[in-house]
Amino acid sequence: MTPDAQREQAVFSALADPTRRALLRSIAAGEASTATELAARLPVSRQAVQKHLALLEQAQLVDGERVGRETRFQATPAPLAGAIDWMTAVGAQWDDRLAALARAAGATDPRGGP
Repeated sequence: MTPDAQREQAVFSALADPTRRALLRSIAAGEASTATELAARLPVSRQAVQKHLALLEQAQLVDGERVGRETRFQATPAPLAGAIDWMTAVGAQWDDRLAALARAAGATDPRGGP
């Protein structure tokens, strides 16, 4: 697997979990950025939040900076660009296929309509 494919895989794996998406959404919105503050908003323990943040950090979707006794997290959206590019390409392929299907269906319609 190429390094780009590995990065995309890490991003999609990280985003596959609803708790991690909620954490990323919260951090990206500029809300609470420590594990303790984030855990207060979710129905999971601080330890679970820490594990989710570690996976987001491995995917480079967040960056943790040690401040005193705590780590403050901020969003790093650059890795999302590869995922967005991939989704755009796949979406374009489906648009092309659906357009071809619509043309084929219109060409075989005995009524002559689309």
